[in-house]
Amino acid sequence: MRHIFLLVILLITAQNLVFSQNLKKFWVTFTDKDSSSFDISQPSEYLSPRALERRANQNIPISENDLPVNDNYLLELKKLGVNIHNTSKWLNASSIVATDSIVALIKDLSFVDTVKYVGKHQINSIFLKKTGKQRDSTEFSFLLDSLHGYADEQIQMVKGKYLHNNGYRGASKMIAVLDGGFSNVDIMAFFDSLRVHGKLSYQKDFVDGDNYVYESSSHGSQVLSVMGANIPGFMVGTAPDATYVCLKTEDTRGEYLIEECNWVAALEYADSLGVDVVNSSVGYTTFNDKDMNHHYDMLDGNTAIASKAANIAFAKGMIVVNSAGNDGNGEWKYIDVPADAIDILTVGAVNSDGKYARFSSVGPTPDGRVKPEIVALGKGTTVASVYSNKVNRSNGTSFSSPLIAGMVASLWDAFPEKTNKEIIEAVVQSASQFDDPKDKIGYGIPDFYEAYQILSIKNP
Repeated sequence: MRHIFLLVILLITAQNLVFSQNLKKFWVTFTDKDSSSFDISQPSEYLSPRALERRANQNIPISENDLPVNDNYLLELKKLGVNIHNTSKWLNASSIVATDSIVALIKDLSFVDTVKYVGKHQINSIFLKKTGKQRDSTEFSFLLDSLHGYADEQIQMVKGKYLHNNGYRGASKMIAVLDGGFSNVDIMAFFDSLRVHGKLSYQKDFVDGDNYVYESSSHGSQVLSVMGANIPGFMVGTAPDATYVCLKTEDTRGEYLIEECNWVAALEYADSLGVDVVNSSVGYTTFNDKDMNHHYDMLDGNTAIASKAANIAFAKGMIVVNSAGNDGNGEWKYIDVPADAIDILTVGAVNSDGKYARFSSVGPTPDGRVKPEIVALGKGTTVASVYSNKVNRSNGTSFSSPLIAGMVASLWDAFPEKTNKEIIEAVVQSASQFDDPKDKIGYGIPDFYEAYQILSIKNP
């Protein structure tokens, strides 16, 4: 019987592989939102109370790009045999799964503006997954003289302890983490307090279309730990009391433009939940298909679809913090997409001495803007071990970015009446090189105590 079962699995897998060879992913943009079933006057149908509150607090009106993609247009695509992968209301588009022959028909539809190939369609193989994850039971090695434990140095570098010592630890803020997977986050002791207090209850997979994200990659788990870890005396992150949303956007099986499409959909989902701060430790420059590659002259902040979406997120009252990239000593060397976005806060890396880390991607943008805006510890950053009750030292702007994202959330926690623009301006103005920005480190290392003082002075 077992042999028959395995044979069936192999046959199904083979059929899926053959079928998937003819399927591709495409990005379809629509001409309008005419005859939409949704209305600007009834935003509660597509935005959460928290999302509406964020807009109201910053005097941001509901606009047409808040309306979901027209359901009738999606229905017409489905009638042709299309599978809707994700949608983007802000860019009025959808990523779809279809064959070339179906796409030829789609291009002739009156409501379709453009159709672009964005990547292969990968069907998940059938796995006999092991059940019952094992939580590590070894004891932590505490540093009793330090609340933040092994994360003390990286938080002290940006003068973040003042905020935490005064009770501003991100409790009123919701942070979305867009990444490639969050292996073991559901059982890691580092996140016990988040789970106990119901602050790790949102997750969604924009790659495979399900709600399970504790898989695929440990990268997101480490990124999350820089912000959300909360074991006093061992490791406390930059926003240990915030609420977190884990969103999987990266397909670890390859690098294609579809991942930017996933990123856009996830960012919009975060907005609809009412997320305040987004950490995105991802970046795009080159792809498996070279025709998709970005080029330096495209880094104008509003050309790539992910960069466009990042700017819209800012317009909706959010703060998006993005890693600069790790190509500083490579052939590319410049920042990635969407780090080039005009209204994104891009973070580079320095070492423990506060000096530029050579791998950190640099600016300026082709239109002369300072990028990255700021830097933080990215060489030897303390991150949680995903498979044991230990910490590791890791390198990359992937880790300097959440360090800043968490501190931004804690700062905003102290000044909930401030706009996203005011928070970002205070952080940048507090930085060590504000009067003399550099291509490698931008405005320098921020001082969150100074940022707090700047905002205090501006309080009416």
